[in-house]
Amino acid sequence: MCGIIGFAGREQAAPILLDGLERMEYRGYDSAGIAVRSATKGLQVKKTKGRLQVLRDLTQDGAELEGTLGIGHTRWATHGEPNDINAHPHVSENGRIALVHNGIIENYLEIKEQLQRHGVTFTSDTDSEVVAQLLEFHYNECHNMLEAVGRVLRRIQGSYAFGIICSDYPNALIAARKDSPLILGFGENGNFIASDVTAIIKHTRDVVYMDDGEIAVVTAENIDVFDSEMNPLEKKHSQVDWDVSAAEKGGYAHFMFKEIMEQPEAIRKTVSPRVREGRVVLDDLRLPAEYVRDISRIFIIACGSSYHVGMVSKYNWERLLRRPVEVCLASEFRYSDPLVDEKSLVVVISQSGETLDTMAAMREAKRLGARTLAIVNVVGSSIAREADDVLYTWAGPEIAVATTKAYSTQLVLMDLVGLYLADLLGTVEKSEYDAILWELQTLPEKLEQVLTHVEDIQYFASRYFNHNSIFFIGRNLDYAMGLEGSLKLKEISYIHSEAYASGELKHGTISLIEPGTLVVALGPYAALFDKSMSNVVEVKARGAEVLAVTTERFREKMEKTADSTVVVPDTHPILQPSLGVVPLQLFAYYVALQRGCDIDKPRNLAKSVTVE
Repeated sequence: MCGIIGFAGREQAAPILLDGLERMEYRGYDSAGIAVRSATKGLQVKKTKGRLQVLRDLTQDGAELEGTLGIGHTRWATHGEPNDINAHPHVSENGRIALVHNGIIENYLEIKEQLQRHGVTFTSDTDSEVVAQLLEFHYNECHNMLEAVGRVLRRIQGSYAFGIICSDYPNALIAARKDSPLILGFGENGNFIASDVTAIIKHTRDVVYMDDGEIAVVTAENIDVFDSEMNPLEKKHSQVDWDVSAAEKGGYAHFMFKEIMEQPEAIRKTVSPRVREGRVVLDDLRLPAEYVRDISRIFIIACGSSYHVGMVSKYNWERLLRRPVEVCLASEFRYSDPLVDEKSLVVVISQSGETLDTMAAMREAKRLGARTLAIVNVVGSSIAREADDVLYTWAGPEIAVATTKAYSTQLVLMDLVGLYLADLLGTVEKSEYDAILWELQTLPEKLEQVLTHVEDIQYFASRYFNHNSIFFIGRNLDYAMGLEGSLKLKEISYIHSEAYASGELKHGTISLIEPGTLVVALGPYAALFDKSMSNVVEVKARGAEVLAVTTERFREKMEKTADSTVVVPDTHPILQPSLGVVPLQLFAYYVALQRGCDIDKPRNLAKSVTVE
C-alpha cells in the first residue's frame, strides 16, 4: 500500500523523490516524508501528515534538502494513527540511520521490548521504527551496514520492502524485500529503488524486479544484488514498454473518468492479439490438453473487484466447461482447509500482481499440489513470476484507486480462457463458440456506444446522489455485475450500498425497502428477465425509486415499471456484464462528483494491498 522511492545519483535527490512520490499518490496514503543525506548537513528528514503538497511546501519543493542520496515514502497507516511522528522515514536513536518500510513486522513487539530493556527510547507507535532501532543496535555491534541489515532480516518476521540510508555511507542506499514489491531502476544520472515503476518511469525504463529474500546495494554508478546468504546475483533486466503519458490525466478531470473512457481500447488490446483465424490462441498458456481433461475442480481466488470478476466467471465457466467452479476470497482461502489437489486448477486474479492475500493463497494452493494460473496486469509482478502460468490483461497503467479498465480487461480475458478450455474439453458447441468469439471482438464498438450516453448517467446521478443507502438487485450474471457496481459506489461516494441476489429479497432484505429508497435493478440477463421484473415490481410496491439497467431488447418492458432506465446494447448473455458494468462505473463516478468526494484517492483505500 505504501509508496517507496530511493535515489543514489549525481543530481539533487529531494526533487526526484518528491516527483516519484507524487506519481504514486494513487496507491493511497495518509502521510509522506523524505530523508536526504548531505555531505555538509548529514541526514536531513522531513515528514508530515496529509497530502504530498504539504511536504512540498515544507521543503520548498525539495530545495531545502541538499544531497544526492535519499529515500522517500507515502504511508498508509497500519500501526499507529496517521500523524507526523508515525510518518516515514523513521530514524534510529543516534540519528545516523533512516528507513522507509512497506509491509508489517509481525514480531515487532517482542523486538521492541528487548530493545527497551537495552535502554532504547522509541518516539512512534509503528512497527517500522523498531526495524530502524534494531538496525542501529546491530550496526553498533558489527560496524558494517550490510552485515547489520542481514542480521535484522534474519530476526524479523512478516512482510517488508525496505529502503535504508546511513550517514556513515554517503554514496549508497540498501534495499531489501519479502512479500512486498520493490524494483530497481538503472538510470543515466543515478539509480533507483521504488515500489512501483510509475515512480521512476520519467527517469528510466530499465528495471529489475527484486525477489523475496534479496538485498540490493544502490549507488550512483551501479546496483549490486545479493541473496539472503549475501551471495551476488545476476538479475534479468526488463524494459518498461508503456508511455509515460499513460500515467497522466491527458485533459480529463480525473484518472477514473479517463480510465472508464479507455475501456473500449483496453478490451481491444486484450482480445485482438488472442484471436486468430476464428480461434482463441493463448500462446503463453502451457496447460496440456490431457491435464485440462483431468481437471476435477476449478478455484478462482481474488480480492475486491477481481473477486467480482471471479463471480461472473463462475457462472460462465460452469456453463462452458461443465466443471465445478468455486470462487474464494483470497483472505479466507488458506484458512479454510481447502480441498485442493493435483487435479485442481487454481486461477488467481490480481490487477497489481502484488496483492498479499492473493499471493499467499496461491502459494498455499501450490503447496497442496494444484496448478496455478495468474491473471494480472503488471508485468514482472510477484504473482506473475510465481504462478505456473500467467496471462496479462495488457490494460496499461491504472492510476485511480477504484478499478475500471483493469476489471473490464480481467473479465474479457477470463471469457477468452473459458472459451479456450471449453474448446479443449469439447464442452461447447461450435455455433456458440463462434457466436461468443464474434461478440467478444465487437465489444469495443458496443462499449463506445454506451460511452456516447454519458450525459444520461450524469443526469441520473444528479437525481439520486443524495441517497444515504442504495441497493443493487439482480439474478445470476446480473447479481455478479451488481456486486461490482455496488462496490464502485461505496468506494468513491461513501454511500452505504449493498448488492443482493433478487431472489433473496423476500428472505429478509425487503424489510429495508421503504418509500424513497433507491434500488438499482439490473436486467440485462435475458434468461431471467421476467423473474427480475417481478422483483422490480415488489420493491416498487413498497415505495422504492428504481433506476434500471437493461438492454435494447427489454427497454420497453422495463420503462413501463422503472422510474429511470439505462439501456446498453444486446450481446451474447455471457458477455452482457462487460457492457452492463460501464453505466454502473459512470453512475458511481458522477454521484461521487456531485458529493464532492476525492474520486481518484478515496479515503482509507489503497491501490495495491500488500498487507494482510
